[in-house]
Amino acid sequence: MTHNEKQKLEELLTAVEQRVPGAIEGSERPYDDLVILVKRAQCHEVLKFFREQGFDLLSDIAGVDLLGVEHKDRFQLVYILYSIANDLRLRVKVNVPEDDMNVPSVSDIWHSANWAEREAYDMFGFHFEGHPNLSRILCHSEFEGHALRKDYPIMKGQWATTSTDLMSHLEEE
Repeated sequence: MTHNEKQKLEELLTAVEQRVPGAIEGSERPYDDLVILVKRAQCHEVLKFFREQGFDLLSDIAGVDLLGVEHKDRFQLVYILYSIANDLRLRVKVNVPEDDMNVPSVSDIWHSANWAEREAYDMFGFHFEGHPNLSRILCHSEFEGHALRKDYPIMKGQWATTSTDLMSHLEEE
């Protein structure tokens, strides 16, 4: 990462702290990337700010299960952002407690969040408030549990007894 890119990311960090005071819980710079930890209550506003600042690509939303790791909360969401025009990467982390998996949807900011949020919902159980169609996307509709949680019984066989017509889902897009 060049000095100018590092400076631009530092300026963005300062700007978001001014726009949404108290929203940033911390930051780190592994491998010269900027990773910021944002409070869940302000994550939508912070992510919207970054979209307005040119982070036009939401590459992914990754769910993380921190079971067995000394950490404040069991789960974490990682939003992976990229600014095409500025060639900048940014990761935004949000801690999510196990007893309250509600997080604001960002599908109104990036259309790609629609399917990424459904995947995080399906695999981990995050509930994205305001999502237009929060339903399973990888597991069948009869599936019980969330397959990427560390405590999910991996040998549990779950067979679908009915089929689902997915054409209605494709037509929505």
